[in-house]
Amino acid sequence: MAIGSVDAATANPTSPQNEPEPASNSSVAAQPQSRVLVAAPPSVAKPSIFNQFKPENSSPTLTLAASRDLEGDPTPPWVIDLKPNAIAQTPSVVVPTKPVTTKPNPKPNPTAQAPTTPRPSAPLPRPTTSTPTPTPTPTPPLPTSPPPTPGASAQTLLTPSPNRLLFPTKPGEVQVRSVQPITLQQALDLAERNNRDLEIARLQVEQSRAAIREARAGNFPTLALTSNLTRSGSAFITQDTQQNSFLEQLGIQSQSGSSTRTAFGLGAQLNYDIFTSGLRPAQIEAAERRSRTAELQLEQTREELRLQVSNDYYNLQNADSQVAINEAAVRNAEANLRDSRAQETAGLGTRFDTLRAEVNLANAQQQLRNSQATQEINRRQLAQRLSLSETATLTAADPVQPAGTWTIPLEDSIVLAYKNRAELEEQLVQREISQAQIRAARAQNGVTLGFVASYDFSRSGTVDTDANNSDNYSLGLQARWNLFDGGATNAQISQRERDREIAEARFAQNRNQIRFQVEQAFANLQANFANINTTQQSVAQAEEALRLAILRFQAGVGTQTDRISAEAALTQAQGNRVSAIIGYNQALAQLRRAVSNIRP
Repeated sequence: MAIGSVDAATANPTSPQNEPEPASNSSVAAQPQSRVLVAAPPSVAKPSIFNQFKPENSSPTLTLAASRDLEGDPTPPWVIDLKPNAIAQTPSVVVPTKPVTTKPNPKPNPTAQAPTTPRPSAPLPRPTTSTPTPTPTPTPPLPTSPPPTPGASAQTLLTPSPNRLLFPTKPGEVQVRSVQPITLQQALDLAERNNRDLEIARLQVEQSRAAIREARAGNFPTLALTSNLTRSGSAFITQDTQQNSFLEQLGIQSQSGSSTRTAFGLGAQLNYDIFTSGLRPAQIEAAERRSRTAELQLEQTREELRLQVSNDYYNLQNADSQVAINEAAVRNAEANLRDSRAQETAGLGTRFDTLRAEVNLANAQQQLRNSQATQEINRRQLAQRLSLSETATLTAADPVQPAGTWTIPLEDSIVLAYKNRAELEEQLVQREISQAQIRAARAQNGVTLGFVASYDFSRSGTVDTDANNSDNYSLGLQARWNLFDGGATNAQISQRERDREIAEARFAQNRNQIRFQVEQAFANLQANFANINTTQQSVAQAEEALRLAILRFQAGVGTQTDRISAEAALTQAQGNRVSAIIGYNQALAQLRRAVSNIRP
């Protein structure tokens, strides 16, 4: 009997595992087998405020199982069971090219509890009627993702084109041909290496450092070399008698004895500002502070990118899980339709029940298509964020499980965020820039003293005379004092003072916003952490309710409405279970971003 096993990365059926055979019964189907996926628990840290929500020495275990009766019907289609396991250190798993299923640690753990075998679904009684079960109407094919290309290089798929100006012109150059599974850590590493926003921020840092070198160049003198070569003479009046006679006939007076003159000159000039009333040091300081601002913006971009990649990855995991849940709902709706048609054929059911089953199946198929579309969108969103190859897409290789714990109390988290957030330091640096610009503006009304030295050499002569050489030099001091500029300097100082006050106001604004972000993420983390433990019971109850509804319906004492409602309740409970885990992970990522400089 084939058993479907679904995890967060794929939804492909897996081969059954061997389990003990129950006692034989001619009227009862064999107990189903199941595959248990144990989620790696987060590492144990110091006691946290979440201990009130989390049982001691236990961590969530995600069990996915499916079973079928002798007629091939899933009963129920997909079960999520949460069993307590002992807390163990989470190993670091790196998946280069294919998804990896986390295996339990083979080493014995003295504090670990024995894993509890998930309770399989109860078997369904064999129908007593001899009427053959009618074949349901075939459903249209659902969209699927492109299969992985055999032998494709993972390094090539995960590396963007080195040509930033690449402009594909053929459909084959943008056709997705490969699906590459990656872990969250791999996605973060790829974002650090490939993301374009981060690349732009790095280039802006290099640009600001070049501006510092430009400002510091004012501490050195400037040396300039000049040269010139001229040739001068008469354009129309020459010593040719016939030509002069012709020009005189035209009314142009000619002078004899004119000749062409050639001159060559070479010069050098040295300039140095000895005293600038503090203008040059203020400009250098402003450039250095701008460079620090660019570095802080790079840090903000990196932290924000980690949050965005984490959210994209968790959204992809959620989409994968929703596809698996909806696929199970479609299989269950198909089994329900087969039972309804069989009872209608045997005279035990009505056409109304069959129509309701057909509508339920159509709704389940629509939800499945929508979830598959969301899955594809989330894949392309993550691929765009990582700036991958045009022909590659991604899928999540990590299982859906809590990503870790937060052991820092709320008040300590707020204080730590104040110390770590680059947004606060950036406003302080902006304030320092405004102060440096105020000093530079005031220096423009001060005295400027400069040293000037020059040397010139020239050589000139004509065809009829010898060349003459001459040279000269000059040394001097130049002083300048701007006595009146119409109030322009005072206006610049006023602008910079307003910039300083704006930076102070934004500092207070960012401080309040940072506190709210920490408190919001902390509250969401608490709520989702509690939901992870409470949704286990709702999933177990929904699974049991569906089992009883199927038995009652097949025995003729239940209604089609009860069965459809139970199926919807189970699908809702399974979705809530996944949403609680995904919400917890996203809240944890948001809290790490709110505090900043915190790594898993």
